[in-house]
Amino acid sequence: MTDSEGSAPSIPTDYEIAQSAEKRHVADVVEPFGLDREDLELFGEHTAKVKLEAIERLRAEGEADGKFVLVTGMTPTPLGEGKTVTTVGLGQAFNRIGKEALIAIREPSLGPVFGVKGGAAGGGYSQVLPMEDINLHFTGDLHALTSAHNLISTMLDNHIKQGNELDVAVNWVTWPRAIDMNDRVLRETVIGLGGDVTGVPREDGFVLTAASELMAVLCLADSVKDLKERVARIIVAYDEDGEPITADDIDATGAVTILLKDALKPNVVQTVEGTPAFVHGGPFANIAHGTNSLIADEVAAHLSEYLITEAGFGSDLGAEKFMNIVCRFGEMEPDAVTLVASVRALKYHGQEMWPPDLADLDAEDVESVRKGFENLDAHVGNLRKFGVPVVVALNRFPGDTDREVEAVLEHCEDDLGVRVAESTVFGDGGEGGIDLAEELVEAAEADSTFEPLYDLDAPVKEKIETVATEIYGADGVEYHGDAEDDIRRLADLGFDDVPICMSKTFHSLSDDASLKGAPEGWTLEVKEIYPSAGAGFLVVLTADVLTLPGLPADPAAADMDIDPDGTISGLF
Repeated sequence: MTDSEGSAPSIPTDYEIAQSAEKRHVADVVEPFGLDREDLELFGEHTAKVKLEAIERLRAEGEADGKFVLVTGMTPTPLGEGKTVTTVGLGQAFNRIGKEALIAIREPSLGPVFGVKGGAAGGGYSQVLPMEDINLHFTGDLHALTSAHNLISTMLDNHIKQGNELDVAVNWVTWPRAIDMNDRVLRETVIGLGGDVTGVPREDGFVLTAASELMAVLCLADSVKDLKERVARIIVAYDEDGEPITADDIDATGAVTILLKDALKPNVVQTVEGTPAFVHGGPFANIAHGTNSLIADEVAAHLSEYLITEAGFGSDLGAEKFMNIVCRFGEMEPDAVTLVASVRALKYHGQEMWPPDLADLDAEDVESVRKGFENLDAHVGNLRKFGVPVVVALNRFPGDTDREVEAVLEHCEDDLGVRVAESTVFGDGGEGGIDLAEELVEAAEADSTFEPLYDLDAPVKEKIETVATEIYGADGVEYHGDAEDDIRRLADLGFDDVPICMSKTFHSLSDDASLKGAPEGWTLEVKEIYPSAGAGFLVVLTADVLTLPGLPADPAAADMDIDPDGTISGLF
């Protein structure tokens, strides 16, 4: 069992489970749901992309009427609490109880794979296959995004070098470079050194490919035409008068769209139990909206009774953005939300000593579990504000004791009055998620009064303060540096009637990563607001959020190996 899901000697490794699983041809996996072999572009026997022509056919057949179940979580520990495992396990569990279900999750990024978290394909008996391919090069989507992003960078600097007809302000270039690796030394760079033959010197930097605006653009586009329009309006710099310069202004639109045309097609694979799984796109949940592509959700909703999809990090980041951004752009509503909690995370938030020793979280500590309820309660409260039925999924780890588990179940049922179920999908596959699936079916059939938290035409400050006070629990908002000037400038440019995408740490409900539980008596500090014009929202920067993480002292990559026969170890 992997670190992110607990540990138990009796369960084989993720890799061993994946290798022993009997995989079917991907065309046979999706055929019962309404996709034929000619609808697919095959990448071997077990991976495929859905052709855009097939998507148009599904659209022509009528509106998607599958129910949406969103998976989110409480504030996680550094090890993660099992949202993806829960998502995959639920897809299997729904099919076990006779409900046609598909899942949609994000593609892993190589940075986190080789850094702290490892792979992002689920785990145990609730993982997507072929998991080694999914966690590495897969169908090349991340590579296409990296190339497309850097093509814009290259064309922009070439424009400056070749006479700068657009009067680009060299110190006001907003488009960095991208790399799909946690390489911290590239966060801030100087380019163009070496004289006139090299280019114009200026400060630059890199972001992780998942943090590129192109990733958000790809995941929100619904066609090649829409993708091209979104790419065209990406702001890459400003001129000396403060007017925006776009990707279209530097003639990058066509070539960038060509690089992304195949990446737009959603990928489909299968789970250990043969449930079709769409694995497509992977924007950051702090700098962007944090969910898989809308086009994958749309296809899955056309083909199934239930779509289980996942939002990044906790309800304060992923779920808030799903409700306020994704649902607006996708014209959809979640029918139920499951909030993944764990005994480990509750103890993490309930520890007196800070920082807690993660090893101490393995010992029974019912009192710390109870003290950690304030974090769980805050997340349940967040979700209820959107008018959607909530079910708590207690992702049970092998070391959790009955007393700890009972304390959580009783608190949810008696104190919160919220549906709750244990989940053991890591060790038991779909069978371990049947109780949770049944609770979600009932919740999804119940009345829902879904509403986003703010109106799009509300002032930018009002939207920021609504999220800060209603979701994060802040007393108010302070604007630092040029943040207020940013708001005025963006209003002048016509960007005041779009959703806001708050960039905040995922380690806390607050903007201070060291504050656990449900912090009170604090003020959100906003440093900068800038447009993600291609995606269609404003990014609001708070505190110090890194768009290019670094490797830890003991990176996951150091424990990876491959035997002469090709057997991989340590990847998950």
